[in-house]
Amino acid sequence: MISFRVDAISGHARAGVLSTTHGEVSTPAFMPVGTQAAVKAVSSEEVERSGARMQIMNTYHLWLRPGPELIAEFGGLHGFARWPHAIVTDSGGFQAFSLAQRMKASEQGFEFASHLDGKKMMLSPEVAMRVQGLLGSDIAMQLDVCPPGGSPYADLVQAVERTTRWAERCLAARAPEQAVFGIVQGGTNVELRLRHAEELSRLPFDGIALGGFSVGEPIPEMYRALAQVGPALDAARPHYLMGVGMPTDIVTAVGHGIDMFDCVIPTRNARNGQVFTWSGKITIKNSRYREDRLPLEEGCECAACQPGYSRAYLRHLYLSGELLVLRLLSDHNLHFYGRLMAAARGAILRGEYAEWAREKLAAWSEPAA
Repeated sequence: MISFRVDAISGHARAGVLSTTHGEVSTPAFMPVGTQAAVKAVSSEEVERSGARMQIMNTYHLWLRPGPELIAEFGGLHGFARWPHAIVTDSGGFQAFSLAQRMKASEQGFEFASHLDGKKMMLSPEVAMRVQGLLGSDIAMQLDVCPPGGSPYADLVQAVERTTRWAERCLAARAPEQAVFGIVQGGTNVELRLRHAEELSRLPFDGIALGGFSVGEPIPEMYRALAQVGPALDAARPHYLMGVGMPTDIVTAVGHGIDMFDCVIPTRNARNGQVFTWSGKITIKNSRYREDRLPLEEGCECAACQPGYSRAYLRHLYLSGELLVLRLLSDHNLHFYGRLMAAARGAILRGEYAEWAREKLAAWSEPAA
């Protein structure tokens, strides 16, 4: 199981410690995404060196391949993926909804054909919890219904109500000693979000997550809802904003009381040649870096910023299609996110989060270079 304590508050921003069987995680925290039990292009050791102490892995993909029973034989995901720190597993519901073929949602769950071989599958709350139990994650996520951005009010209500019913079924089927988080839905409808958060807070969840953001709604609408919903979440439990991960989004959401984040952006954007720095984004393929002798960022300890690695060289690798650049840029972005979370935590501990956040958001307001 887990425990959570808050060490400091600055405005609505919180600095805390999430204690798990596999170690402590200082919050606010960012979780690199290891969908298939690996963060793309980097090793577990490299992820660890970035400062991350928690990864999120995906139930849907690992259920289909290689299978949770096989992973259990290796000691669960910690042994299988050689990751000694905390692990969260997503329930797989979003992937069943968005990736599977011929998906049909019902009160029972998601009935679909596997995108790998067409095999008919049923992902129910009970199956989601059984699979996550075999995967051995520290934190399992309840199976939920995630409506796309801009969904009609009636669809949002249906998603909220079904998610609550599935929440109760997930808790009844949870694996012993595995923490479980409930997932608040409701789109950008604040009244519906607050009502759902209150409903889930009456259940014995170990944490509360906000799902269904960054699914097509305008960013200002997400911020408006977060500003009202985040501070209203149960203060005794960790708050997790699922799938939201641009640095500007993270800095804004921490200011609204969010403790945990995950997103593919640092590694996916790296593979597309974009890196993050304190001064803003760098698009490494741009011609301005052809003869640039500078490192990606002074003071960064990632592999890409070691002496001798210039922006010009990284640009050459990227334009040449060399695989090395995928690792180097991914490593840099993961280190940047690690430094970002540490800096945010430091600002909270100093009681200066609002001022720090304004400074960072202003520095990032320029377009990508």
